[in-house]
Amino acid sequence: MPQTRWISRSTLVVAGIFAAVALTACGNDSSPAPTGSSSSTTGSATTTSAGKTTSAPTTTLEISDASATQLCDMIRPELSNWRVQGPTLGRIGLNALVHEWALRNGGINGHVLADKPMIDRITTKSCADVHQQAIEALELPDLASGIAF
Repeated sequence: MPQTRWISRSTLVVAGIFAAVALTACGNDSSPAPTGSSSSTTGSATTTSAGKTTSAPTTTLEISDASATQLCDMIRPELSNWRVQGPTLGRIGLNALVHEWALRNGGINGHVLADKPMIDRITTKSCADVHQQAIEALELPDLASGIAF
C-alpha cells in the first residue's frame, strides 16, 4: 500500500510540473510570488541565439520564511529515502520535490529554473543541516546541480 501512495503522489507531482511549465511557457501564470520574506533571490537566464550569448535578468523574488521552512520540511523526511534509493533515484525525487514546492508557492517554477542556486541559498539559510545531508545523500556538489527541469 505505501508504494501505491508513492506512485500516486509522484504522478500528481509530474502532472503538476507539466502544468506549471505550460503556464510559464504560455505566460498565463498570474499567481503572485510569495512575499513577506527576509530571503531575496535574484538571477539571470542565459540563452544562446545564433552563436551569441545574452543574459536576461529576472526579477527579484522574495521567498517568505514560511515558504523556506516548507521547503526544508519537505526535504527532511526524504533524506532517509534518498540514502536508501541512492543518488540516481534520489536526484529524481529532489527534482520533483523542488518543483512541487515551487508550484505550491505561487507557481514559481520558472524562477527556480532561471536561478537554480536559489534552492541552495534558501536551504542553507533556513536548514543548513538538511541542506548538507541532502548534498551528501545525493552525492551532489550543490542542490542546484540536481534540478533538471
